[in-house]
Amino acid sequence: MRIEAARQNVIELPMTPKLQGRLRETARLQSTHYSTQIEGNRLTLEEAIGLIERDEHLPARQRDEREVLGYYRGIEELEKLVLANAPITERRIQTLHALIMGSGRGKGGATPYRDGQNVIREGRGGAIVYMPPEAKDVPGLMADLAAWLEQSESEGLPCPLRAALAHYQFATIHPYYDGNGRTARLLTTFVLYLGGYDLKGFYSLEEYYARDLQGYYRAIAVGPSHNYYVGRADADVTSWVEYFCAGMAESFESVQRRAKDEAGKKDRSQVLRRLNPRQRKALDLFQLDVAITAAHVAALFGLQPRTARELCAQWVTDGFLVVLDPSKKARKYGLSRALARELE
Repeated sequence: MRIEAARQNVIELPMTPKLQGRLRETARLQSTHYSTQIEGNRLTLEEAIGLIERDEHLPARQRDEREVLGYYRGIEELEKLVLANAPITERRIQTLHALIMGSGRGKGGATPYRDGQNVIREGRGGAIVYMPPEAKDVPGLMADLAAWLEQSESEGLPCPLRAALAHYQFATIHPYYDGNGRTARLLTTFVLYLGGYDLKGFYSLEEYYARDLQGYYRAIAVGPSHNYYVGRADADVTSWVEYFCAGMAESFESVQRRAKDEAGKKDRSQVLRRLNPRQRKALDLFQLDVAITAAHVAALFGLQPRTARELCAQWVTDGFLVVLDPSKKARKYGLSRALARELE
């Protein structure tokens, strides 16, 4: 009931397309960051945003960058599938995994299931945490999962329960050597979005998991043994479903509060109309920091360094920017005080 109440409230909130777009993009970025962070990705949220939005790269972090970009592409592909009302199939799950792993090879790429055994071990001691089913059983189990998703929908099983069980079963099958957790979380989103629980794309369940990783692992690690064939397949998953639904309720209520706050803020449309299109776009740079450089402007608009410096100088003359640091090599700019006050 908490999930349904928050869902209905968000649907009924009056929001401009621009506000909806901003909230949706924030959720995409948070989902990408937290889902990869769960797997040990070292990029901060700010670094992930810089990579996705401004193509800012970091030395010796190529693998972390590939993971972040891969998950973000997976979200984009998922949204296209939902828009087309495309049903969940094995092939589409394999395609999402290929995108997540950066091996999508453009359109139509799909990852075959593992051909050998993999084992999940504890990070420090190396003790076996979970031994998934053998490779020969994976295709049949995945076919069963896809068929069950279709059948359970036609039988009217509530969407949050279908999503919870899909997440659990995919993680249980562990059909790949790597990327199973990220794919399970993206599959969960796929089920929820198709089932009408997209909440306009404003929420990130991944953030809920990442805030308490041990709680996430404890909830999903049910069964009397670490071996799939010794009880895992028939385990009582009530505790996982309760954990999952509590996370949905918490995430939905958080979106409800945030969307209500954003929708209730004062109208800045008159202020924004005074700015030209480039200046309005440049405001995005100030979401992460109070100071920017000509290099940031060059990257945002694809300008040559000299052109970007000249543009910044013109914006200072226009009263859009002020110089915070006059250093020639690393001159920094901030929003003019008058404009900053109007945009508060």
